[in-house]
Amino acid sequence: MSLKKTLQRRVSKAIHEFKMIREGDHIAIGVSGGKDSLTLLDVLLELQRKSPVKFTVHAFTVEQGKFLRPIEPLGDYMKARNIPWTCYRDKPSFKLLEDQPEHGCDLCSRFRRRAVYEIASSLGANVVALGHTADDFCEALLRNTLYTGRLSALPPVTPSRTKDFRLIRPLVYVSEEVTSAYAEEQGMPLTPCVCSHRTGTVRRRMREFLDEVKQDHPHVLENMLAAMSRIDTPRLLDRRFLDLEEDSDGDLESRSEALPEADNTPAQPQFATLPILAQSSF
Repeated sequence: MSLKKTLQRRVSKAIHEFKMIREGDHIAIGVSGGKDSLTLLDVLLELQRKSPVKFTVHAFTVEQGKFLRPIEPLGDYMKARNIPWTCYRDKPSFKLLEDQPEHGCDLCSRFRRRAVYEIASSLGANVVALGHTADDFCEALLRNTLYTGRLSALPPVTPSRTKDFRLIRPLVYVSEEVTSAYAEEQGMPLTPCVCSHRTGTVRRRMREFLDEVKQDHPHVLENMLAAMSRIDTPRLLDRRFLDLEEDSDGDLESRSEALPEADNTPAQPQFATLPILAQSSF
């Protein structure tokens, strides 16, 4: 199977399973200049041409002063393909770079997130598509488990905090091995960011660990993604999902009284305010 068909099938699977795209959506695609976001843009444009679900696409790039190459070739690439594209020079990010040149990834991400929402709003978009891959989902699962004490990764689809946008990650089933090969095959003008070359970060350590595991277990990403979709709650320690009232000896309840109370506030549905307009037919 060709790379293009592989990509289209995996992205279509994600869009259908998580109901990412709906009739009349205006999608703003964040294009960082890397292989993942450019691959996502190419696949969504192809799906836009073929899908019975009508939606529009507008690409955008946030310039934070960290590109290692000129951005102009990316603009030429968009123009040659008649792709609507906005390049936004984020002044607060440049000020941050001037005032705190050694700032970390988390601070940079917060500045970029604010800029993304501002751009999406100016474009009249109701959906923001992000280029996180299967590798990113698995790295997030490891990072949150090991460093924050939470069993969580990235959501494939979720509303923004203000409920103004639906954030989607259609590359959830696509590995970076595939996006790298596809970007090379298509001759995409990659514009790397200085952050991608940083060493010693937690993200870098997680990636190196997964790369090492994949040498002996090439399907580790697929297995981790499958695990995220098949949570066996009785075999974890979250007491909200355990029946601790009594056991065969009748004394479990008394033994559990010494334990602190768990937060039993029920989780709210993520899409209570986002009704589906039409079933996706990807």
